[in-house]
Amino acid sequence: MMRRWVESLAACCVVHFVAGCAMFAWLPFVDPPEAEPDEISPLVSFEKEADIVRLWSASVGKGLGRKYLRLVPALAGDRIFSADAYGVVEARNRFDGAVIWTSRIGSVARLARYKFWDRNDPSFVTGGVGMGNGLILLGTTAGEIVALDIVDGAEAWRVDVSSEVLAPPVGQRDTVVLQTADGKLVALEHANGAKRWIFDTQVPILTLRGTATPVLEREVVFAGFSTGMIAAVDVKTGAPVWEQRVMLPEGRSELDRMVDVDGSPLFSGNMIYAVSYQGRLKAIRASDGAVVWEIEASSYLDPAEGYGQVYVVTDEDIIMAVDQQQGQVVWQQAGLRNRMLSSPLAFGNYVVVADDQGYVHVIAQSDGRFVARRKIGGGGARSAMVQRDGTVYVYTNKGRLVALEIRRG
Repeated sequence: MMRRWVESLAACCVVHFVAGCAMFAWLPFVDPPEAEPDEISPLVSFEKEADIVRLWSASVGKGLGRKYLRLVPALAGDRIFSADAYGVVEARNRFDGAVIWTSRIGSVARLARYKFWDRNDPSFVTGGVGMGNGLILLGTTAGEIVALDIVDGAEAWRVDVSSEVLAPPVGQRDTVVLQTADGKLVALEHANGAKRWIFDTQVPILTLRGTATPVLEREVVFAGFSTGMIAAVDVKTGAPVWEQRVMLPEGRSELDRMVDVDGSPLFSGNMIYAVSYQGRLKAIRASDGAVVWEIEASSYLDPAEGYGQVYVVTDEDIIMAVDQQQGQVVWQQAGLRNRMLSSPLAFGNYVVVADDQGYVHVIAQSDGRFVARRKIGGGGARSAMVQRDGTVYVYTNKGRLVALEIRRG
């Protein structure tokens, strides 16, 4: 089921690259098919060891709409920032959910010229929520980057880039970095959005609908691309420091040759952990790009780390724990197969995932056993969760922002 769903997702980009325009990528007739009920793993029974307590819940706009979007909340100090797919951006108190400010970065009417391509869902916010040095950053289907002031939500600047932006831009010091759907890594000036440099890559004929969020560490940008490549790029000049293949395309058909790195590279110590679709999970030395170990894995979600392990949710929704030093699989949890999981969130002793059926699942990092489960509804949650001080924040597909706490029972 998951392979058919991903293949349908990937087919969105066939017209996209033939026409050379990202807006074709979300035509309504190529929406992922609904899963058959008997293809989704039923909820398994387990001995509950903790409770998932809801601290507060609030509505943020209209949610993610019908397109395949993942709009991740961002945290800074006592605030949490979230956005819906239709231009609403909010800052809330992360402790009680109270609204601090609300902004709108555009409206559906503003992008009416795009309704021809998608009459069913004219949403336009596709990349967010990014943050950096006092700015909230968002990207759109029209190839705009919008920067808002973190204090009051006022627009600081707005610039055009070459294509749709499908992942959050990220900022650090005087730089904002983002990736576009047409294979470009772009650095902008933090002060005004002026372009500093562009690192360009080739885009395959067929790709998944998504891009990896770049990672900024030690004056280097680490980014994954649809070619199956990871690149380390100098943040000041845009010059490549090194490039490494996570997976080389193989197979006779374009579907078989898809090896997108859509999960954000994971930086830890002097290592980069990256995984590709239909490919491998690799541990790569951050200083020179040398591969330390690799194992077979297929994923388009962000990996996580904790307990000396890297956690990956595969394209079949199997959760894998891999030893960070040796690259050996420590455990696998297949009890959530085909439930369309979010990226894993690891903290404390837990790995937390949400599914498309509206459940949040808590798993032990030590051995992968189920610890707790709670249904939060909201049409499920495909966006990655974030946490601060043990509080987990989930943004659901229908626009509910929920704060949860895991308490030992």
